[in-house]
Amino acid sequence: MPVNYRSVRAAAWLPTSADSSYTAPYRILPFPEEWHAPLLELCNTGRHESAEPYRTVPTWRMDQVLQALAPDILVRPRTHPRPAGGQDFWLCVPAELPDPLPAPAFRSLLNVWLRDLRPEPEHAAVRRRAEAALAENVPRWETRDLELVRCPATDGGTAAPQAHQYQLTSDWLARRVLALGPYDYGAGQLAFRAAPRGPRDQGAELISEPVPYEEDGRTSYFSMVLNITVQTVPFEPLPRFHLHTHVRRWATRIHAGTGRLWLPRRRMATVFLRPRVPWLPGAPASDRFAVARLGWAGRGVDWDGRGPASMLRSMSITESFPDAAGILQAPVEWLTDDMRAAVVHSTAMGSHGVGPGWMSDQRSRIVHWAEQALPEQLRPLPELRRSDKAPPTPANARPGSVKPAEKQAVALREATERRAAAAYALRSLDTSMEHGDLPVLRARLLWQTEAMRRAAIAALAEHLGLKGDGQAPPEREFEAAAPGRAAMLEWQTPELVVRLRCLKLGGSLGDDLPLPDGTRPGRAAVTAAAAVRRAETAAFLRADGGEGPPSLALVEIDRRQDFTTPGHDPKFALRLGCADAGVLTQFMVVPKKAHGHNSQKNVGHRALKAWDDGLRQLGVRVHPEHSLGGLVPPGLGFAAVWRVQKNRGTKTHWPAYEPVAVRVVPEPSGDGLARVEGWDRDADGGAGAWVPYPRLLLRLTRLAEVPKAAVPAGRTGPEAAEAAPEAAGRRPSWQQDREVQRRRTEEWLQEVLASLRGTPTLLLAHAQNFRSHWTWLQDGRTIRDKLRTGLAPARRLPPDLRLVRVRTARGRETAQWWGVHPKGGPNGVPAGMWCAGPVAGSDESSGPAGGDRVFWSTTPKPPQGRTSSVEGDKLTPRPLRAGKRKGELTIDTGVAAWNPALVELAVLGCHPGDGDNPEALALAVHQLRQAPDYPPALSLPLPLHLAERAQEYVLPTLADEGESEQPEDADVIPASDADPDGEAAGALEPESEE
Repeated sequence: MPVNYRSVRAAAWLPTSADSSYTAPYRILPFPEEWHAPLLELCNTGRHESAEPYRTVPTWRMDQVLQALAPDILVRPRTHPRPAGGQDFWLCVPAELPDPLPAPAFRSLLNVWLRDLRPEPEHAAVRRRAEAALAENVPRWETRDLELVRCPATDGGTAAPQAHQYQLTSDWLARRVLALGPYDYGAGQLAFRAAPRGPRDQGAELISEPVPYEEDGRTSYFSMVLNITVQTVPFEPLPRFHLHTHVRRWATRIHAGTGRLWLPRRRMATVFLRPRVPWLPGAPASDRFAVARLGWAGRGVDWDGRGPASMLRSMSITESFPDAAGILQAPVEWLTDDMRAAVVHSTAMGSHGVGPGWMSDQRSRIVHWAEQALPEQLRPLPELRRSDKAPPTPANARPGSVKPAEKQAVALREATERRAAAAYALRSLDTSMEHGDLPVLRARLLWQTEAMRRAAIAALAEHLGLKGDGQAPPEREFEAAAPGRAAMLEWQTPELVVRLRCLKLGGSLGDDLPLPDGTRPGRAAVTAAAAVRRAETAAFLRADGGEGPPSLALVEIDRRQDFTTPGHDPKFALRLGCADAGVLTQFMVVPKKAHGHNSQKNVGHRALKAWDDGLRQLGVRVHPEHSLGGLVPPGLGFAAVWRVQKNRGTKTHWPAYEPVAVRVVPEPSGDGLARVEGWDRDADGGAGAWVPYPRLLLRLTRLAEVPKAAVPAGRTGPEAAEAAPEAAGRRPSWQQDREVQRRRTEEWLQEVLASLRGTPTLLLAHAQNFRSHWTWLQDGRTIRDKLRTGLAPARRLPPDLRLVRVRTARGRETAQWWGVHPKGGPNGVPAGMWCAGPVAGSDESSGPAGGDRVFWSTTPKPPQGRTSSVEGDKLTPRPLRAGKRKGELTIDTGVAAWNPALVELAVLGCHPGDGDNPEALALAVHQLRQAPDYPPALSLPLPLHLAERAQEYVLPTLADEGESEQPEDADVIPASDADPDGEAAGALEPESEE
């Protein structure tokens, strides 16, 4: 029987009152002001004249070494100049601990650091001056009492923790958890150790001893990890402290061919280290880990030269730094020897016997144990109650369960809705259509294998409910088809005509990009090669008649792993070339069976998802109609903003930055029809206008990372790539100063907001994505029901505008959670929207002050996640509760735990005086995550989802950059070869950032 959950618990704590306070003594070490000038001179000496000079001293290498040699030291991010009042400091350590850094060792470390900054002999004189300056101004430790709980609030009523509290308070709470001793899980105990966090990591981490797991004659190892972070919530004057629990899997599987751990190229592996004796002479012993990274260096694997290892090798330390080859050859011995070295597993290394994540009930037990460490100044966050304003699902929601006898009728209804949505989108796209004409869906299938071609044709007919075979031509016509002479299929329905042109992906279009052999190609070579393939692809489609409104092509292509190197993958060049011909693209993986990979078994499902994703690019979506009646303004539309940004580290070496806006305007009929548009700043003679979503996608290709290079006439393939590098390298960089980007973003935003006047609109923005460039979204700056988009003071929110900020679990900014079982059974993961405040029938005190504006959204598990049980246990065998094997013992260590994330919905701006209800607005946004034509719920509301997906046409797609397997230690939907460009659905929370 389904459980009727009335409330959920978040793994979060907060002060018992605004007056709660706790101070602790710390030894602190400021960064001496006298060091800045000589160190900046040293750092800028010898830098290329085109490189921007350092404005602050880069200490990150020194910070890593300090945390490796003296992990009890907390290294804080530095600011320069030092803030007024002298509250900033560089290093600190709890006063009760012994001195972790003896003065002689510190002086030696400083000298090694200076040599590391500028090792060249020609800079010896400058280095000696810096050494003298540092020797004359040796910093002195001082003791200071620091506040760890109480903090001021902003003008908007939001907690504003002091800079040191993000790190020191997390560390203080972690030390209290350590003081509890081992965690008793029933069948054993787990002891924890602390791991250092970098200056920018802003949290504390505890790692348990490794646990072995035997399966099929293999032993895999994993640990429990606890992370504590300090967070804030809009309009809430009390800070929050999140406890995140996840599984960390250790890499121990030896590759049969090399006799060592396999590390993929261009990927670093994190290694946690524990020396048997302190590395620094005279330093006290510490139970904390040190952290270093392994990666490829030349033709072998070694410690990362940018990390602490290179500096440590030139120092006098009591125990030699571990040999990288030794760890790789015997990872189990290093791991089980008191964790002297533990290599973190990543999915790029292959499969692992342990499934990621903890099941919800086991997570709740871990959190309850850790809460024994709470001081009297803190308490658990009160339970969140279920919203009762309206049903949590849209009026046209997909049925939760369908009886076998009803499946055919439901499928027919859904196909009819898709055709109606497609016809509506195509009418808005083709303004030349005569009244009464049926819109025409023009699509191409660029296939490579007969299996995928047949599956794709069948999937299109199934997806749109098309009857008949489309007058399919004989097999020989498919093979003989060429541009201008495609094999044609056509269906006519009451809503639209569907025409499919089938062409074999011609020539070398689907092969490796023509990159030079021998060395890793630079930006010029990658750009030129991509431009060659882009031009060839555009010519191929234009020869097939690429004129007219935007159309769609499904392209069958190999996996990224099947090309010579990932850099040879032509997918992005194909996308740009198709766009040049006015064709949108969706990719499908060639069905094949290889070691650890089988894309033959689900070819039909993959083709079905590809058509669905492709139609999304044409603006074909069934809009989730809200079920709120008069609780929201009539005619309410939705808009979303998204920031596309990529640095030079991409495979194409081109940075990119562009804001994107998408608008969804529902039809008054309530039939799930909605107009999907994007903001084009160049439209209407440069004044800007809303254009159909497909036209926005095609326009974004002009901002793509890989520019079109000048290809000499008559040259193709590698010859053209070699001839064009100069032309390819002339494009100016898109990477700009942060303040310039902010100013341009806010100017762009003013144009977008002005275009929305006169229409009731709810504007959505993603906190982690957009707040760096629209600072009004930041917790420390926002004020309810006001708006600021530039340097002018905040003003009243425009009368037709509402603003909702969406925050996801990225960076652990929203807490982990579980449903509170009303009868004391296993705690599950119910779907719904949740509000702060007392739960009916409970004795909980009122919720936080910001509870009338901040809400939380959860969705059901997606189909992939329903194999894991909420009552599962990865540490202790448990008896099965039902089924034929009821009573038998089982353990869930090898099962992946699927936990939907807690998505925060903050109503930053609305008009309560005019009848706006913040809870109803948030509930409308929650329903936007449940689009009827997406089987699982979306991780973001539909307009934000569409804005995010638009970045495929500015950047290589997510599948290009990521792995085809489940991310390490993540309760997330794995990016599947079955759906390489698939929708990011399900909002399943990240468990680790490794």
